[in-house]
Amino acid sequence: MNIIISNSDPRPIYQQVGEAIRGAVISGELSPGDALPSIRGLAKDLRISVITTKRAFEELEREGYIETVPGKGSFVSGASASLLRERRLSEIEEHLRRALELGRSCGVTPEELTKMLKTLSEEDI
Repeated sequence: MNIIISNSDPRPIYQQVGEAIRGAVISGELSPGDALPSIRGLAKDLRISVITTKRAFEELEREGYIETVPGKGSFVSGASASLLRERRLSEIEEHLRRALELGRSCGVTPEELTKMLKTLSEEDI
């Protein structure tokens, strides 16, 4: 698992760490039961605060991506990757629903929103 932290990214560092781990779980790079690095070890490797890493892990645990066993460490949750992916797809649908509502209120058609999304996705490549 490769976690890249960017100071130019507007998201807080704990969110960047969380997104990297979520992505690894959803993609299957990390499987249920896989051990994650210790909070201190990961903080040292990424050169970030232990508090920041702990916050990322707490959020991942709250969302069901990881489980922490006191004295043993954190592990990828036994919840299926497909269930976690479905949860994320639901979040995406909600964001798209809000974009459609905002677009309608501004007179933007669904076709124009589709073009905007396509343009934005091409910028990231």
